[in-house]
Amino acid sequence: MKNFAIIGVGGFVAPRHLQAIKETQNVVLAATDPNDSVGILDRYSYDIRFFREIERFDRFVEKLRRGPEEGRVHYVSICSPNYLHDAHVRLALRVGAHAVCEKPLVINPWNLDALAALEQESGRRVFTVLQLRFQPALRQLKERLAAERGASRRQVTLTYTTARGRWYHVSWKGSEERAGGLAMNIGIHLFDLLQWLFGAVQRTEVHVKEASRMAGMLELERADVRWFLSIDPDDASGAAPARRSMTIDGEEVEFTDAFADLHTAVYRSVLDGTGCGIDDARPSIEIVHRIRTAPVARNPEAEHPMVKP
Repeated sequence: MKNFAIIGVGGFVAPRHLQAIKETQNVVLAATDPNDSVGILDRYSYDIRFFREIERFDRFVEKLRRGPEEGRVHYVSICSPNYLHDAHVRLALRVGAHAVCEKPLVINPWNLDALAALEQESGRRVFTVLQLRFQPALRQLKERLAAERGASRRQVTLTYTTARGRWYHVSWKGSEERAGGLAMNIGIHLFDLLQWLFGAVQRTEVHVKEASRMAGMLELERADVRWFLSIDPDDASGAAPARRSMTIDGEEVEFTDAFADLHTAVYRSVLDGTGCGIDDARPSIEIVHRIRTAPVARNPEAEHPMVKP
């Protein structure tokens, strides 16, 4: 049994981490969040130490590090806002724990080299959550595509629409500096999936770059991809809260439900040492950086069907 601590336990994604820790028969010793609406902790234990201040959390976990091995924090799960991930991974390594960090591991790709150096110095691992790689149907798709490696270039259309209200743009998620923009905040898993399936990016075009909507084209090693991301309610399909869809040569690959119940699989891989790390995270972070810094240029022949004239 391993001991965990959680940073950002009051956030949206933290319950998935709490459940994964429970389902892998491990325990949470401590948690922190500036928001104290964290009654969810009682579902897992009445003995979790909670701190609103990260400094007091840091001090507590550091004190445990100097005690008996069975009482130390072995893993720190990081569910904080994107712009804090880098600092919180560093905290985890400093207190002698492995880091399990939500997406994106960092916003800017040049921060990865520094984390890799710290990982080497500390002797601890930095893991990240790339859960689509654990979805059974997508793993089967990857195997099928590998078996058909000699086929012609694939023509791929990727669509992700999910409605968000005005609060989104007021929160940290709507801040380019703190979240990395729409391509980073809601698209990072999808760009990781694309390069995992079809190889490294060779060319990038950005056709739309707005606060609520982005679209473009990726030329990958084995595929040409037209992609579209939107949180605009006008783009949402019917009453569905989210639609994640991919077509490959006209064949639909539906994975709207692929984001559910995969954190436990991620945690199992972390615990056995095979989880996704810095090198796995790097390609998608670099893709998003290229998208964020690319100029907008319309190209009707390569645009996603949902891009409006």
